[in-house]
Amino acid sequence: MAAELQTDVLIIGAGPTGLMLANWLAKLNIKHIIADGKSGPTRESRALGVQARSMEIYDQLDLAGTIVAEGNLAEAAVIGFGPKPRGRIPLGRMGRGITPFPGIMFYEQSKNEELLLRNLKVLGGEVLWECRLAELDIVEGGTSPDYPVRARLTGPAGEAVIRARYCVGADGASSAVRTSRGISFEGSTSPHTFFVCDATDVRGLSDEAINIRAGMDEFLLGFPMTGPGHERLIGVVGDAAAGVQGHNNDGGAEVSEEAIRGRLADKFDVGYGGSNWFSTYRVHHRIAGQFRDGPVFLAGDAAHVHSPVGAQGMNTGLQDAHNLAFKFADILSGQAADSYLDRYQTERRPVAVRLLQTTDRVFGFVTSTTPWAIAARKWVLQFLIPVVTRVVPRTSGASRMFGYLSQTRIHYWMTPDAKEAAGGRRGKVVGRRLPYAGSNFDTLRSLQWQVHSYGEPGPAVVNHVQAALGLTMHVLPRAGNTTLDPAQLYLVRPDGFVAAQAVPSHAVSTFTEALRRGRRSVKV
Repeated sequence: MAAELQTDVLIIGAGPTGLMLANWLAKLNIKHIIADGKSGPTRESRALGVQARSMEIYDQLDLAGTIVAEGNLAEAAVIGFGPKPRGRIPLGRMGRGITPFPGIMFYEQSKNEELLLRNLKVLGGEVLWECRLAELDIVEGGTSPDYPVRARLTGPAGEAVIRARYCVGADGASSAVRTSRGISFEGSTSPHTFFVCDATDVRGLSDEAINIRAGMDEFLLGFPMTGPGHERLIGVVGDAAAGVQGHNNDGGAEVSEEAIRGRLADKFDVGYGGSNWFSTYRVHHRIAGQFRDGPVFLAGDAAHVHSPVGAQGMNTGLQDAHNLAFKFADILSGQAADSYLDRYQTERRPVAVRLLQTTDRVFGFVTSTTPWAIAARKWVLQFLIPVVTRVVPRTSGASRMFGYLSQTRIHYWMTPDAKEAAGGRRGKVVGRRLPYAGSNFDTLRSLQWQVHSYGEPGPAVVNHVQAALGLTMHVLPRAGNTTLDPAQLYLVRPDGFVAAQAVPSHAVSTFTEALRRGRRSVKV
């Protein structure tokens, strides 16, 4: 490792978030360095679920096919109380027509990291393994004013100083980057002990589905893994009845696997043959006070951590990276001012806040041991869920439910005054990820700002818009089953979010203003 290096973006942390960011920076030809104190990618399976929105991002990298081939698709969620299933939610059917990837793909974190690392090498990048962040400073002025980040790394070859325009902390919940900048990490730690078990030869759960079981004082999640009878079991067990053998470094109770095995059989009639991994831990619900501090950014677990309910955590980090990469591209190519990077916090922090609030409520409901909570779980899961699972999939609420779970329904305010101008009401298209209409997602592989039409604007309109804006305009088939209006034109960002819409006669002026104002700082 050279004594001093210079780059545009320094990434600390080579987990899924850091590797996803490095992949996008490499694909966008942005100079970067990624370093991690580990000796290599994670070996444990850890996070599992890859939601539809993340699959779409992988598809932009031409990697989705690998995950589909190697992963395990769950097209349903089976919900029950105690040993009895009470209802089945057809996630795959609910997601069809919304995304090319309906259902939830289960692909271990270790495999995500291996896939991203392989692709990074194909793109010409590499990770500086066993290189730890020892010091991080912001240097104003001096001999390198365009590279204000000064980081000192220690590794097998000694020390190195990195000068960078920007630094991204993707180094997990105990982030050294976040700590070095004095950024708060507010939230709480659950008093409950969780266990995680990668079990083989599992009995008592529905195959190829997400299994959700609650009990009087217990909770069990079953996520399908690759191979028959292979499941990720996650649960919470009351410490007093769990065979506690002390406490681990996280403050959680040390519970023997045999004690858990016995309680799974007793409470849920679930058994398994063996396990590849077993551990106990506490669940943390925390969020960074800010996602940007000058040239320093936080992403993934360094910015937000929450419960495993909903299989959202890794996905949120992957999408943080995707969002930030394209903003770096606009800044470093001279298309936008540095203040455009404020939009990363404006867009992504509210997503994390809502996710924490939602998972907190769900987590609180399934883990509370108060008499009313136990009674509510028993009543809801035994009597209400069977009705809901029969009725909701037949209503418009099905697509809304899938949208929230799959993270395809995320909304951003696109200009500084958009929220006030709309009276706080989110639009159906603008500010959202481009509605899926089949071939229209193929255009996103260009990784460029672009204009879409789903009508018949005519050659004169196409030529005028392209010449005036300097953007490619795609004329696509009518999308009758979506919210896309054939009478409108749409300005689409490289990350697939719709920045503005207008009738053809106003498109150039509207989109010019949207490009100008949308790249400025927006108040949260």
